[in-house]
Amino acid sequence: MAEANGTITEASFLFQQIFQLGFDAAKNTRMSLSVLIPLFFIFINSVMLFALGSKSVFYETPRYILFGHMLINDSVLLAVTTIMLLFTSTPMQITKALCALLVFISHCTFFNSPLTLAVMSLERYVAICFPLRHSSIATPRRTTMILGLIWTLSSLNIAVDIIFALLVNPNYLSDHSFCTHEKLYLAKWQMDTTQGFEIFYFVSVAVIIIFTYIRIMITARSVTSDKESAKKALKTVLLHLIQLCLCLSSFLYATIERTLYMMSGNNSYLFINLKYLNYITVLILPRCLSPLIYGLRDEALLPLFKYYFCYRSGKAKPRVNVH
Repeated sequence: MAEANGTITEASFLFQQIFQLGFDAAKNTRMSLSVLIPLFFIFINSVMLFALGSKSVFYETPRYILFGHMLINDSVLLAVTTIMLLFTSTPMQITKALCALLVFISHCTFFNSPLTLAVMSLERYVAICFPLRHSSIATPRRTTMILGLIWTLSSLNIAVDIIFALLVNPNYLSDHSFCTHEKLYLAKWQMDTTQGFEIFYFVSVAVIIIFTYIRIMITARSVTSDKESAKKALKTVLLHLIQLCLCLSSFLYATIERTLYMMSGNNSYLFINLKYLNYITVLILPRCLSPLIYGLRDEALLPLFKYYFCYRSGKAKPRVNVH
């Protein structure tokens, strides 16, 4: 236990030095971009969600329910990540209760994305491979229940960390510290368990998406009718696989940052620039692509998005045709 605590203390000290170093050398323009980019895409997601809510057919269709959940999930993750960045870019310490809440939300929303991608792929698989049973299998009620299951699965690991911290120290959440997930680690097994959960989640999602892609590809080659829908579904699942790879890159964010810190040595200017580049490209941009990858290529949703994005400047509200 002593060895484990020593390792965790060193990791926490490393993160603290990183955050303080970032605060000392940060430029106002860099921090502004780090905040404005997520806010812009949160705005895009909000417009997309408003467009989804403008027609009842969208929140009665499982694939649009899942897409709406992804938009909300990514928006919350971007918002919480930005708040944590503001906290960690200053020498200010916050209560561990607030930190635990932020880490809990960011952890859940982070893992919700790949799990939602897996369900979206399965929905397209059922729609193409079992078209006659799709309406009875993929219902709004079942979709809502699956979303509840997704949140439950994504919260298991972080909930265990918080409960264990409270069991070890009942006053744990009243302390003040810099806010990172590592602050919840009191034993080495927690880090090992977290890594195990991460590997299990991403491997499971990858297997599901690859399976659905292969099955839809086989169906697309064999069917004689509605080949266009099968091809569209195939492209959608392929995009899900690409999005999963982007999620995996976000999973490596902390490891990349620690490596950059070690590689930069005493060159604080180099590290600050590399840290900023890592934050934008690895952590933020993958979460900004959902509306671009899915929403802006949807023939039913795109006209409504343009209509509301331009503040209803069109002469008439577009009609919606959902296939």
